[in-house]
Amino acid sequence: MAMMPKRVKYRKSQRGKMKGNAQRCNYVAYGEFGLQVLEPHWISARHIEAGRVAATHFLKREGKIYIRIFPHKPISSKPLETRMGKGKGDTDFWAACVRPGQVCFEIGGVPEDMAKQALARVAHKMPVRCRFVRRRHSL
Repeated sequence: MAMMPKRVKYRKSQRGKMKGNAQRCNYVAYGEFGLQVLEPHWISARHIEAGRVAATHFLKREGKIYIRIFPHKPISSKPLETRMGKGKGDTDFWAACVRPGQVCFEIGGVPEDMAKQALARVAHKMPVRCRFVRRRHSL
């Protein structure tokens, strides 16, 4: 089942702007390795679920996968061959707005080469360019 909020204050939202880089969630916080987004985009709940399934299947339930993004934004669309007017369309899918630099998936508890292969499979499922990043240990 795809991710979506249990309850929302407003059923439909405006499109908004996705300019600038990520100001938060731009470092590896939970695991040792992460997948960082390089372009602004809407990532749908189906993309997130496909990435989760690909990583879980590859890791064979070893280690831990952390999903750092959640689809809060309802994306609406009108049916095909509908005339103008008659209000805004119904919610088509739920999406997460990501900006460049945001870490969307993290993996912990597995060696680096295994994590790199798992996150490469996740990156193939994403609609944006991504890169592999490591945790920076502070002293």
